[in-house]
Amino acid sequence: MSSQASKDQLEGQKPPLLVDDHTVVTVRESKVLVLLRGLPGSGKSTLAKDIELKYKETSRLFSADQYEIKPVIRSSSGGDYTKLDDELTTCFERREANLVILDDTHHDHERLDELFDLANKYHFTVVILEPKTPWRLDCAQLKDRNHWKLSLEELKNLRPSLEKDLLPLYFGWFLAKRDEDSLRKTSHEFLEQLGNLKAFKKRLQAYGYEDKHKLDLLKHFAKTPNILHCTSKFCDYGKAAGSEEYSRQEVVKKSYSKGYTLHITSLFATPRTVGARVELTEEQLLLWPLDAEREVMPKDTFPRGSRAHLTLGTAAEVQDVQTGIDLLEFIKIQQAGRDGESLGELTGSVAGKVSYFDNGMWMVNLARKIEVKSIFSGYYGKPGVNVPLRGSKKGLLHQCHIM
Repeated sequence: MSSQASKDQLEGQKPPLLVDDHTVVTVRESKVLVLLRGLPGSGKSTLAKDIELKYKETSRLFSADQYEIKPVIRSSSGGDYTKLDDELTTCFERREANLVILDDTHHDHERLDELFDLANKYHFTVVILEPKTPWRLDCAQLKDRNHWKLSLEELKNLRPSLEKDLLPLYFGWFLAKRDEDSLRKTSHEFLEQLGNLKAFKKRLQAYGYEDKHKLDLLKHFAKTPNILHCTSKFCDYGKAAGSEEYSRQEVVKKSYSKGYTLHITSLFATPRTVGARVELTEEQLLLWPLDAEREVMPKDTFPRGSRAHLTLGTAAEVQDVQTGIDLLEFIKIQQAGRDGESLGELTGSVAGKVSYFDNGMWMVNLARKIEVKSIFSGYYGKPGVNVPLRGSKKGLLHQCHIM
């Protein structure tokens, strides 16, 4: 093998956040918690240091080894991590880094759940990385490579918990913090302009209002996802049909932690949800399951990617999944040859023609597409983590709320 071919092969084994220029820019504008996972001696520390060096101005590396936390099967978790977790929490609270790297075996699911909760609380996207070294699961080699001098038996006890891939609640594109903040403000502007539209005030019944003076769409759409995202595949931690097959696809593996630009073509509101329609590129469609639309509307046929969206807010007691269903209802009406009744225009960042469909369904086709940076990863925390929609054009206040 030539030296160039060997170099290319080595680069191909590195995650996109180390080698892809667009991803590097996106990560620097995001809040990301990188969890290194694997057996002792498998190469986690080397990978962690490479990431720290790449993002040295905006990152902070925490290593369990520095806190003398021995990687063993524990009957109970938490005690050994007190000092590490105190410093980790301080880092989050003081915003000392937008890229936090945690080097540990991460074989204990209770420990991982604690970290996922922490990431959700401080609005960090989680990226789980494992070294690609040939010996990463070879306990015989790892016995001589790990500095803890773990025995062959100890390593074999650890291996089963690390052999199987850790599947998320769902895969998707998670917005970079800067673009997420901008889109939240755009969402508020959309709701305020829509709520002030004369044509909208004449059609309040679907939203449960009779008096236009009591209308407040920001209150009506009481909650929004903790991190704005476009879901590609719902996995339910591996329990959903086809989730393991999806995660094993080469395109999914290669795209994990990669930065993508999403294009928003329209904003829409129904009595249940407010969302943004996403137009996927050919490259992004490779990550879109063939049955994504049929999962929620099995009797209808839609072009692949029709359901791609960002949930911007939902009414009380409405699940986020409803946003994609509402979007398909719009498309279904358009497929029937009806484009909605043109009832005005919006201005500013939400400039475009407003159309009214049936049953309180409103859509603005943007005069100019909105581009947002995102990272393709997974959401590993508890389902139903939302943050109430608050604030005005002057700014937003975020408060984590577990539904």
